[in-house]
This record gives sequence, structure tokens and C-alpha cells, in this order.
Amino acid sequence: MKITSFEDIEAKGYEISFIHSGGDGDADVIILDINSIFDYEEKKHDACKDKFTSIAIIDDPSDYDAFKNFGITSWIKRDDLAKLPELLNEIKTRMGL
Repeated sequence: MKITSFEDIEAKGYEISFIHSGGDGDADVIILDINSIFDYEEKKHDACKDKFTSIAIIDDPSDYDAFKNFGITSWIKRDDLAKLPELLNEIKTRMGL
């Protein structure tokens, strides 16, 4: 499973490439936060496969309202980023990867 992020984050057991380091358009999962929502909207077609899952990192409850207009697939609170590998495992299973 190929994962691209707008943030330089880590998830044990997964390789996550930083979108600003370049990408080849084959990401299965893209991870963003409220600061990168417009970059995501502009670059998602270049960074991702036709069928992909998006994960939004939530810093504040009001972020949900902003993200719901962008078709985000899943959310995780920044405080829970240690659980990101669990979320990625669930996504991998659901996508059949």
C-alpha cells in the first residue's frame, strides 16, 4: 500500500512519502491536515490512484466541518496519531490491498 502525506509523519510498519518530495500518482492513501486542504484538492489527482482513501488529521473539532466538503474518507485526531498504523491496517483490509 502506497501512502503519501502533506505532512512529514511516520507510521511504524508503513512507508509514507512526503508529497512535496515528489510523487508518481500511485498513492492508495493520502494524509492531510487543515493547513493542506487546498493543496490536497489541487494535487490529489496527480498524487493518487483513481480509487484512494483520504485521512484527515484533526486538530480542532471545527476541522470536521471544513473537511466534510472535500470528500474526506476518514479522520484521526492529532493526539491519536500513535494509532495511525491501526487505522492504516483497517484501510488496507477494507481496500483489499
